[in-house]
Amino acid sequence: MDGRIQVLNIGIDDCTAKEAMKRTVAYMGTEAINVIEMVTVDTLMYASSDPSLRENIEKIDLVIPGEKEILEGVDLGEKRQLQEIEQRTYLKMFFRFLHKNHSRVFLLVETEEEAEGFYRFLEEGYSGIQIAGMAKVSPTDEADDLVVNAVNGAETDCIIASLSSPGQEEFITRNRLLLNARVWLGVGKSENPIYRSRGRLERIAQFINHRLFRHEVEKNRKKELETAAQH
Repeated sequence: MDGRIQVLNIGIDDCTAKEAMKRTVAYMGTEAINVIEMVTVDTLMYASSDPSLRENIEKIDLVIPGEKEILEGVDLGEKRQLQEIEQRTYLKMFFRFLHKNHSRVFLLVETEEEAEGFYRFLEEGYSGIQIAGMAKVSPTDEADDLVVNAVNGAETDCIIASLSSPGQEEFITRNRLLLNARVWLGVGKSENPIYRSRGRLERIAQFINHRLFRHEVEKNRKKELETAAQH
């Protein structure tokens, strides 16, 4: 497949987990850092009304849908692709790759609890991964130099960022040329293990967000059809 599809005027790579992994392995063999992000419905909704976030996402090398509703909303994605998203096939493949190669990983989080949750998850499931370090990144305080120095001093292969949008995208945009690593993987807050087991209220909020997203996509599609009809 490969190529980009537009969802709310934001480019998302249309590829299977295997195709995405093939590109990731190639990135791990380069000197310059390559940026990968798993986007959520929330991020796309935010970006649709925030030109700055949309621009930052467009600069990312590989943009992967993190929720199957993203492809369902635009009536795209084969059944296999939707299953891969739901089962987090790409993430599992990448973590297995890092585990097998004893890669050095640096974690960026926002709280101690998130750091502990991610560390425990990797230790239990992918013990071959070497945790080179962790740093807390505040959405409000731009103490970038401290984080960059910590990452660069740890001889890191891959940075895994579990941060809120738009802070996650802003951080890598500001510091891309300064970070010494092969890959930056932005997974957002939703992929942090401590948020994976959502409670009832969180599931209701997620359901409402997905309904709003579908409505926004339909509205956007209707507008595009009307514009096309006028020309």
